[in-house]
This record gives sequence, structure tokens and C-alpha cells, in this order.
Amino acid sequence: MSDLQYFTQEGLDAIKAELSELKHIERPKIIQAIAEARDKGDLSENAEYDAAKEAQGHLEDKIAQIENLIANSRVIDSSMLNTEKVCILCKVKVQNHNVGKEAVYQLVSEKEANIKENRISVKSAIGSGLLGKAKGDVVEIQVPAGIVKLEVLDIFI
Repeated sequence: MSDLQYFTQEGLDAIKAELSELKHIERPKIIQAIAEARDKGDLSENAEYDAAKEAQGHLEDKIAQIENLIANSRVIDSSMLNTEKVCILCKVKVQNHNVGKEAVYQLVSEKEANIKENRISVKSAIGSGLLGKAKGDVVEIQVPAGIVKLEVLDIFI
């Protein structure tokens, strides 16, 4: 059994939309490509047929992975979150003592992470380093560029 994955409702809806597109748009396209390649004759020397069958295998693997992800996912209701400590889906305002700047991050699942939107994975170095911390806590986190010292200023939804 796979690990549980926690999502916002929007994040899970996006994954379900991707699955729907793969099943209802991409799968028929590949089936059509296989049929067209099959119509061209001898399958033993048909590179188009081989390529289409390989693409079908990759697509079916991706569909199975997404179905497994959805089966092991849980939606978190943000109204039920406790903001005493940093947890998944919380937003956390931190002071970076290394550069003297403040930042706000939202901790999300790996699939929802987007650094441009300041949404970081709970499995990232910074995300996992902040999990469970409370206001006023100072934490030193090992990142690829060295050690970053962050102080938790606020936790909110």
C-alpha cells in the first residue's frame, strides 16, 4: 500500500481532471494510432506500430499511477486545521536570518508544490524542517546551498 497523500480539494480536482483527459482524450488517440499502424501491413517490421504500442504502455502506466494516487489521497478541510503548530496546508510566515528577509510559505503535498506560488512540499527540506514548529521557534535547516536559519513568525490558514 502506498503512503497517504494529502491534498486541497482544488489539488485533488486537478489530478482527477488530468486522469479524465488521459482516459478520454489521450487513450483514444493512441488506440487510433495503433489501428492506423496496423492497417499498414506487416506488424513485425512496422516502426509506427511499435512506437504506438510503446506509447500506449507509457500511458497505461501513468493512468495506473494516478489512479493509485487518487485511491490513497485524502482531502484536508482547512477549517479543521490547528494553527498552534506548522502542519500541512498551513501558511507560515518566517524570518530568514541568513538574508534578513521575511517569506510566507504554504506547506502542501508534493503534487501541489509550486515555488512560484510559495507552495512548498512538506517533504522538501524547508517544509519538513518547519513541520511541527510553533510561533517563535527558530530552526536550522540543511538545504543544498548550506544551512538556512528560519524563525517562525506566524502560522495561519
